[in-house]
Amino acid sequence: MTATPHLDAASAKGRAFLGTRHAIMAGAMTWVSERNLVSAISNAGGFGVIACGSMPPALLEAEIAATRALTSKPFGVNLITLHPQLDELIQVCARQNVSHVVLAGGLPPGPAITAIKAFGAKLMCFAPTAALAKKLVRSGVDAIIIEGSEAGGHIGPVSLTVLAQEILPAITDVPVFVAGGIGRGNAIAAYLEMGASGVQLGTRFAAAAESVAHEKFKAAFVRASARDALSSVQIDPRLPVIPVRALKNAGSEAFNARQREVAEAVDRGEMDLAAGQLAIEHYWAGALRRAVVEGDVENGSLMAGQSVGMVTKVQPVADIIDELVAEAEVALARRFAREAAA
Repeated sequence: MTATPHLDAASAKGRAFLGTRHAIMAGAMTWVSERNLVSAISNAGGFGVIACGSMPPALLEAEIAATRALTSKPFGVNLITLHPQLDELIQVCARQNVSHVVLAGGLPPGPAITAIKAFGAKLMCFAPTAALAKKLVRSGVDAIIIEGSEAGGHIGPVSLTVLAQEILPAITDVPVFVAGGIGRGNAIAAYLEMGASGVQLGTRFAAAAESVAHEKFKAAFVRASARDALSSVQIDPRLPVIPVRALKNAGSEAFNARQREVAEAVDRGEMDLAAGQLAIEHYWAGALRRAVVEGDVENGSLMAGQSVGMVTKVQPVADIIDELVAEAEVALARRFAREAAA
């Protein structure tokens, strides 16, 4: 194993929090972040995260147990705050002694924070602003994740470069992990120098050899450039769906058509706005499965971040992490050498 003294020093806070060799988290990707990829990332020195998504409690419990059978290293579980069985899922994590829980998809409920803290897990939450990050820390959240609009899947409106400048100087009491568009080690080095404790990557890991995603899905990533990963368009302002970044294909156009169909159904009184919004969200769940599981890369949803242009081949997870770590160490060592010379 190559020595990385500069990277180790810069990421010490994040590594201690995660309990890992490197402060490199994996984003939780529905249909992708399951036992095989999660364990491979953790075994390679990173931090894998199971994507619970819409799993019922029994399925999540089985997935955690299966992941633990493949790795003795730390990993986390991502839970969606809007899941109707959130309380039961938290109890599953408690029974399984999950060390880290990530709450995503909205402002975390107070009772959920209390329940997670009660069984001793470290809690991580997403914050789109410095004000919300401070509020979460006051509520007992142990680490913050900030994710820029460069990321894949459901995204916010602000880039990581702006979020990092706003939030990193304001949050120093707890670790802050940054995500969105990160595909090279020199970017990791830059964010660590700005004050981040670690990073989160999704797109590069989605196309890893250990990923269960269909080979056609991975091949689409290898072919794509950053400009192919586009954010979805909102057709009707009455249906404020969260934008989704994915590779442009026939499925993207189908989503626009689906939005029009739902808006027309609302106009006819066939469904209310809440039902319309839910129908649009259900589209993404099915479209993502078609692409990831079935390999329908034309009509399914190819959720990918703008770092997809840096996916040039299907690689083992260990090789991806080794590349990122080596690049980050070189960048930090050069900075150290310049400062020493000065």
